[in-house]
Amino acid sequence: MPPSQFDPRQFPRNSKHELELEFEARGHRLTMPVLLARGELDGPTLVVSAGVHGDEFEGVRTIFDVYRGLDSVSMAGDFLAVPVVNGPAFWNCSRTSPLDGGNLARVFPGRPDGSPTEVIAWHFDQRILARADFYLDLHSAGVACAMPALVGYAADDPRSRAAAFAFGAPVVWGHPTIPPGRTVSAARARGIPFLYTEARGAGRIHPEDLALYTRGVWNLLKHLEIVAGDAEAAPCRHHLFGDGNIDESLNATQPGFLVAEVTLLARVERDQLLGSLLDLRGRVLEQYHAPTSGRVVLIHECPRVTAGEPLFLVTQEAGQGSRN
Repeated sequence: MPPSQFDPRQFPRNSKHELELEFEARGHRLTMPVLLARGELDGPTLVVSAGVHGDEFEGVRTIFDVYRGLDSVSMAGDFLAVPVVNGPAFWNCSRTSPLDGGNLARVFPGRPDGSPTEVIAWHFDQRILARADFYLDLHSAGVACAMPALVGYAADDPRSRAAAFAFGAPVVWGHPTIPPGRTVSAARARGIPFLYTEARGAGRIHPEDLALYTRGVWNLLKHLEIVAGDAEAAPCRHHLFGDGNIDESLNATQPGFLVAEVTLLARVERDQLLGSLLDLRGRVLEQYHAPTSGRVVLIHECPRVTAGEPLFLVTQEAGQGSRN
């Protein structure tokens, strides 16, 4: 189906549909799978996406499982999901697209006449995201890095904050700013409240992360009253606060072998040693120190490092110099 012809309202209520949007970008034929469950009754639309980066798989499986479990007759509203937004990167098992080297999470809202990555962003923004009353983007740390299982929200949006705690992740991260080019910044530009997730990644689906994501999406559906019931309560062990821009991590300036001295969510003090980059004779090339006191939320877990890759990210805890 051409994206311009897709309108969830054209499908009857109390129905489920598996679709594929087809379009072209600079000679490349692209597709975007869409799963739509329309409830018996009117209500809000939850848009859920995964596979924005092609080496992140937890969200893909989560969408499949939640969609399969939905009973449209008992729903009040719609579940609109794209399990793999970035098809070229997914089939290449890479963070960026093999077609143009683009990072889909940096080009939103995209362009209809741009590169393949920009065109994917544009169609998702125009045809899918625009339908949302609430948006959830399921990410993880990908192949090279590791992050704790968490849900992130816009700190200045009470709708986003309330949904984050309803989601039920052990780590909740409030962001005072949202960098441009992201799916969630596109949602913000439309006035749509949002959440996003991260998890340990490593190119695998850990059963605990899948269970968390699946429970979290069901909790969000209940929080939005699309399905009946109360969200399943779960304790928040760490409430973090600070910018979540991975591009602002401590990055390698040269290739080498990384030896980390800290673990995820470790409490570190300013200037504490986080790790060292070695050459292939074991000599220290670079050392990395915490730029601030806080919690470690990203580690480059693949020891082989190339220049420019993010290695460590530290953020503060709520109440630690914040008003969250």
